[in-house]
Amino acid sequence: MSSAGEGLSRPLPEQVRLNVVDLASQVLGTVPTATIPPPLRGIAKFDPRKRAKLGGAPIAAQLENDKKFRELVAESVAAGWPELVSALAEGNVPPAADPVLVAAAAYLTRPPGWAEMIETARADLERSAVAAEGSEREEAVARLREQLAAQKTAAKEEADRLREQLKAARAENSDLRRKLHDARERAKAAVRRAEEMEHAAEEARTAASHAGSGAEAELRRLRERLADVEKQLEASRRAAREGRSIEDARIRVLLDALQDASAGLRRELALPTTISRPADSVAAVTGERPNVRGVPARALADDDPQLLDQLLALPQVHLIIDGYNVTKTGYGTLTLADQRTRLMNGLGGLVAQTRVEVTVVFDGAELNAPVQVVAPRGVRVLFSAPGEIADDLIRQLVRAEPPGRAIAVVSSDREVAESVRRMGARPVPSGLLLRRLSRA
Repeated sequence: MSSAGEGLSRPLPEQVRLNVVDLASQVLGTVPTATIPPPLRGIAKFDPRKRAKLGGAPIAAQLENDKKFRELVAESVAAGWPELVSALAEGNVPPAADPVLVAAAAYLTRPPGWAEMIETARADLERSAVAAEGSEREEAVARLREQLAAQKTAAKEEADRLREQLKAARAENSDLRRKLHDARERAKAAVRRAEEMEHAAEEARTAASHAGSGAEAELRRLRERLADVEKQLEASRRAAREGRSIEDARIRVLLDALQDASAGLRRELALPTTISRPADSVAAVTGERPNVRGVPARALADDDPQLLDQLLALPQVHLIIDGYNVTKTGYGTLTLADQRTRLMNGLGGLVAQTRVEVTVVFDGAELNAPVQVVAPRGVRVLFSAPGEIADDLIRQLVRAEPPGRAIAVVSSDREVAESVRRMGARPVPSGLLLRRLSRA
């Protein structure tokens, strides 16, 4: 609030200013609209709890510059605190009165010496603030002392705990030394047993060596017998192959004789290799077979509703669908699983009507696990591999088809549409397929 005019050398203390603005905001809600200054009429419509907070600056400015409005607020103060206002008008400040209320009443009612009263209230508030700050410091010192004492107690308890741990560690160390001595004794005994067992094993190896000599002689005899048996088996197999070869040769000779006879008969009868029809002798320019570059590409625009129907009528057309591009265009508010299910249901009816080859490609680059999809008969469902997007998989499908086959790619992605068009396929907006499915 400005300090200009009527003896104020400094702005009002913040507590006094807030009190004055709060009093004025209360008055705004009780007086007729005609008596409210025009700049404050909009603020008067605010909720009483928000009026002082949101309109504090305009209210303070109006009190400073509009004497009538200030006197209107002063009348409300005089009605609420008649003893305080009367005492201030007589130049007496009640000793027990709140300095904030005294300064607010003095600023609004403007009794003789009101500026000195405000300065006196300011000094009282500053002394109170200093005293409160000193009290807070004392409380802070007391809290710090308490914390220091608690930390000393905790440090003593921690030292006692560490002493107990050291004592337990020493006892454990002594126990471990005793166990180590026992383990060394057991190791020595194990070494002695190992030496005894090694000696016994050497004796066993010697006995086994003698026994192995006899076993080797028996093994040699068995191998010789096995070699004789294998020779006999090979002789029998050779005889069987020779007998089969003779039968195969007889069949081959018979087939060659039949083929030669049929060829001679065709030459004697002078039969043509192909049959010509009368219409084949008429010279004319033949038309191109319908394909994806033909009738629909030249006759219809990409957004023509009849485009998809003409493409589906082409022979052996392959319909490749950018799955999520279609589902998010038509029913993006559903979950991805529900989107896939709804698209599969619609494509099942389309395939049953048209008998076309349909491949639906979904983006599977972000999948953490395989997705369960129930595809209707005639619909192929593919997910892109990790590290690959569905757009790349669509281009691979188009590139895999032989040149000249009719291919339609359903996607509203401009980049996909342009790339497949360059590769010989016809792009179709997703909206046309959605319209065709709804019609089916």
